Amino acid sequence: MKIISLMKIIFFLIFITSGITISAQTMNLNKNDFDEAYSSYKETTLTKRRFKHLTVVDLINKHQEASILKIDQIGLSVQKRSIYKLTYGQGKKKVMLWSQMHGDEPTATMALFDLFNFLEGKDSRFQSLREILKLNLEVHFIPMLNPDGAEVYTRRNAQHIDLNRDARDTATPEGKLLRNQAELIKPQFGFNLHDQNIYYNVPGTKTPVTISLLAPAYNWEREVNEVRGNAMKIIAGMNQLLQDYIPGAVAKYDDEHSPRAFGDSFQKWGASTILIESGAFAGDPEKQEIRKLNFILILNSLLQIAQDSYQQFPISEYQQIPFNASQLHDVILRRVTTISHGLPLIVDIAIRRDEITEGEDYYTKGYIEDIGDLHDFYGYDDLDLTDFEFVEAKVYEKEFNRLSDLENVDIKALLKQGYAGIKIDASEPKVLHYLPINVLSKSKLNTIRTLSLGKEANFFLKKNEEIQYAVINGYLIDLNQELPRNMKQIVR
Repeated sequence: MKIISLMKIIFFLIFITSGITISAQTMNLNKNDFDEAYSSYKETTLTKRRFKHLTVVDLINKHQEASILKIDQIGLSVQKRSIYKLTYGQGKKKVMLWSQMHGDEPTATMALFDLFNFLEGKDSRFQSLREILKLNLEVHFIPMLNPDGAEVYTRRNAQHIDLNRDARDTATPEGKLLRNQAELIKPQFGFNLHDQNIYYNVPGTKTPVTISLLAPAYNWEREVNEVRGNAMKIIAGMNQLLQDYIPGAVAKYDDEHSPRAFGDSFQKWGASTILIESGAFAGDPEKQEIRKLNFILILNSLLQIAQDSYQQFPISEYQQIPFNASQLHDVILRRVTTISHGLPLIVDIAIRRDEITEGEDYYTKGYIEDIGDLHDFYGYDDLDLTDFEFVEAKVYEKEFNRLSDLENVDIKALLKQGYAGIKIDASEPKVLHYLPINVLSKSKLNTIRTLSLGKEANFFLKKNEEIQYAVINGYLIDLNQELPRNMKQIVR
């Protein structure tokens, strides 16, 4: 008995000296702990969303050398790219996490590599935490389940199948692989890691949803059994934690049952499954802040699963999280005066910008998404333009030889005259640039003569015969302010 008591004292002192908060023999991390852990272990190789399979392979080889994580190649994609599983711990509780089953949803993949660095860390501050995870959990990570989709930054696999709709038929190699791993591992907990579009908002507000969470339904009735209830408790804990980072920017994803989806199926197969959807955070186009939140959420959840401390959270707190609304646009211009078919018209205009992948980068294409009464919708840029008139765009008559010739051009002066495009020699198409004007290798710009859905968003807004706002490729520019230099465009 004395030996056992002495061991308990030593174990307690290890926790105390680690500087990590302990309550009732349960380890808890506070915000400072999470922030320090993340800043110390962020994988610096990954800074942009459009990384390729080869980058992931190189990182996995680096972790292979560290010998902390057990690494297995568990299969090949349609185009014969390798798919890996990394395993940590020898505990009885089995956890399975998979990311990037949609090739254009890489945020959690970045966070997993941050977490791999953390698990391999040697610093004493977090060593007791690692021991708790290692002794209580057996964690299986599958990063980049869809490497073919990731290679061209698209949702589906090379066979044009949505892998998250292949749980029932398992027609794809990647779908078969994921289901086989589920049957082999038999996890008690699952994490289905995704990105959602940036146009979801918290209901009744213009706040973008930064993180969306869900305990998927395992049947059409959306019943709550112990398995799904445990997932709800974990999410309730996640939500409490997220309120320290993104207060009021958390929502639930739609919980309609889908028997062909993997999250719903894992829940039905007996794994308490948590969906994490990475949404939008202002000023974070490459989702680096949301990547940090993924790291924090996953690490904290693993710790709570290891200690069963997620049981402290009531299911009612999960149920109080609001569901996503879908009312956001990049730009909403309100009460714009124009003429349509010879008749005066005052309308709201909604604009969205699509990303088009170009190698490991992207450019945008702005278009008119909606026209009419948009009182119940919101814009990242949202402007009341009462008494402002719509003005068609023009192309500047002078032609330039190359993109570099535009460095000394007074672009603001051209915009104020209603010019939305500049022509250059046709030898430079598809070159990326950040200028706040369209650069054309063709003879003319597609102007908007009437407000039409799906048309390119290039026009101007004037008041008292003075142009004060430009809309260039879907970006709203205040001509009374300094021009932006971060508009991702191409020479067209």
